[in-house]
Amino acid sequence: MSSSSSDEVDEALEEMVDQVVDNFIDSVIHAHPNKQKRGAYIERDREQGHNRLWNDYFKENPTYPPEMLRRRFRMNKPLFLHIVERVSNEVPYFQQRRDACGRNGLSALQKCTTAIRMLA
Repeated sequence: MSSSSSDEVDEALEEMVDQVVDNFIDSVIHAHPNKQKRGAYIERDREQGHNRLWNDYFKENPTYPPEMLRRRFRMNKPLFLHIVERVSNEVPYFQQRRDACGRNGLSALQKCTTAIRMLA
């Protein structure tokens, strides 16, 4: 076998290998598109939770008496609302934001209630 025929065989073999590799890469790319899988949305009624919390403890005539709020949160209503206001103004985490779908997240009152209950 001459050197030129050996070069032709090498080139043909290299071309076939390149084609096989290209086909494999194309099949992998097209088989797995870059779509992100979304988790299932679970409705948590955040707005209803805020309204229930407000109506139970903080409105003018709450469902539960002030003694219940004091026992549950270890402070009176004006102090609690003052803490919620200050913390929500100072700390970005405690401010209500919209999620990626555009729905309102937890309110400052809900976030502060959770934090204070953890500390109580």
